Amino acid sequence: MAYDLTGKVVAITGAGSGLAQAMTIGLAEAGATVVALDVSESNLSETMNMAASSGASGNICPHVFDVSDEAYCSGAVSFALRECGGLHGVINCAGLGMNFLDPDFHSRPVRFWEADTVRWNKIIDVNLRGPFLLAKAAAPHLLEQKWGRIVNVTTSFNTMIRGANMPYGQTKAGLEAATNGWSEDLEGTGVTANVLIPGGAADTRMIPKESPYDRSKLVKPQVMIAPARWLFSSDSDGVNGMRFIGRDWDPDANWRDAMKAAGAPVAWPDLAAGAKAGQPAKMT
Repeated sequence: MAYDLTGKVVAITGAGSGLAQAMTIGLAEAGATVVALDVSESNLSETMNMAASSGASGNICPHVFDVSDEAYCSGAVSFALRECGGLHGVINCAGLGMNFLDPDFHSRPVRFWEADTVRWNKIIDVNLRGPFLLAKAAAPHLLEQKWGRIVNVTTSFNTMIRGANMPYGQTKAGLEAATNGWSEDLEGTGVTANVLIPGGAADTRMIPKESPYDRSKLVKPQVMIAPARWLFSSDSDGVNGMRFIGRDWDPDANWRDAMKAAGAPVAWPDLAAGAKAGQPAKMT
């Protein structure tokens, strides 16, 4: 289903590569103004060039920033409001993977006691603390205008708990849990918090070229575009506390059918349902 997002302003972290780069271009092609946030100026230039080649009708406002720095996050919101015409939501997609902890992690498991503490802390800062800082900075404006979206990119549940995959897995589990909590805090405000994931290992720089994966079988970043467009449209009004799998979203289907096929409650359904009902969580 096609969406015209003219007038919407969306801030996306990690916009210089991977999933976020695909969503940046895809949202701009739908007419949105995208505040493209990334730590790398050269990566942002690549995204700008790709968007220009695609003929995107929307505007992309590149802004170099560090998601792990609170001042940068506050500054990014101010930049969007001052230079880009407003702000209607954020997509927290910037992330560091296990290759940041150890480039050889695909061939040599990294046990938690072997982790470099400085790099471990940096992954936590970028993947978990950063989304909180940007959402915290954006929320007052979104609440004031009574419309907004917070979209967090996490990962599959098995990836969150896999051995030799920490702290990447635990940061995504933490962000998944945070999304459930934020969605409850935001209920009834016109602002929503949801999760969007590709639905498998994605063909991005997070998986090094020398890894054992067959890249032809990796999920393409473009699967994130259709659900991201829908999330920033009025059709998703009131949809809160959900997780959507990009690979399962049919861009040609009616959005209700696509949402049903690709969506489920955010976090761990039994636990989240119990928490929402005020009941003790059932631990298994």
